[in-house]
Amino acid sequence: MLRKMVTGATLALSLLGSAVSAQAESIKLAVTDLVGLEELQREFGPFKAELERTSGLEIEFLPVTNRTAALEALRFKKVDFVLAGPAEYVVMQKRANAKIVTGLYRPNYFSLIVVKADSPIYSPLELKGKNIGFGSVGSTSRHLGPIQLLSDAGLEPAKDTKAVHTNLRLAWEGLKKDDLQAVGMGRSDLEGFLAQEPEDQRNAYRVLARGGDLPNDLLMAGEHVPEATVETLKRAIVDNSDSLIASISQGGEHTTRYVGMRFLTSIADKDYNVVRSMYRTAGYPEYSDFIGE
Repeated sequence: MLRKMVTGATLALSLLGSAVSAQAESIKLAVTDLVGLEELQREFGPFKAELERTSGLEIEFLPVTNRTAALEALRFKKVDFVLAGPAEYVVMQKRANAKIVTGLYRPNYFSLIVVKADSPIYSPLELKGKNIGFGSVGSTSRHLGPIQLLSDAGLEPAKDTKAVHTNLRLAWEGLKKDDLQAVGMGRSDLEGFLAQEPEDQRNAYRVLARGGDLPNDLLMAGEHVPEATVETLKRAIVDNSDSLIASISQGGEHTTRYVGMRFLTSIADKDYNVVRSMYRTAGYPEYSDFIGE
């Protein structure tokens, strides 16, 4: 009887130890363009909860103040996984040897240059010497993509145009008031602005130039993260993509960019060479630092 009790106690302790061990594996996750824990929870809290449920991992948000802070956290093992855009990936891959876990494909994710419908400008070349508004410095769709469009048309953006970097809403108002002759933005930005215009003014703007679809946003892992953990997370995403996508849609305004998204696991580093070209166009041929930081 005593032997049975000892055996039972040993088994219970073994099971308890296994449970504690399973619960002990935790990871830290950062999102590059969100500042503050409250914003992270509001935008990605439902996704975090669903990813915890499907992967069995305990996930903790790590707020970062900017892209450089996210990079340093990755390099010094303060964070394990980072959700970032294409412009962030090329720097993080070079500086921290970040590994791709999965891509977040966003349909119709491309850059535009927009002018007013009655503008006399019908070619990007005609923007030489003009005031052009852009979003935040270093943004893939709101800065790098649009200046690449200018470069592809034969302009040297830094020399031939007068760039105005501001909040994109202010740039849109500047276009309406003719303070700016054009604005570079993403497709979803234009749709958002037009939706807020009076119905009879939604045809008052036209697209002067548009680029091809941009590479995917990425969930990346730090070089220090064990391959088994990366595979656990990747398998959870592959096997539960529908529920995880649904959880992203429960976020706030930031996550509306992922409407219609899908996860992609066949991502190659060379897919981001187009972004490296944008860095060269912007005057950062080493793409080893974030522009504007």
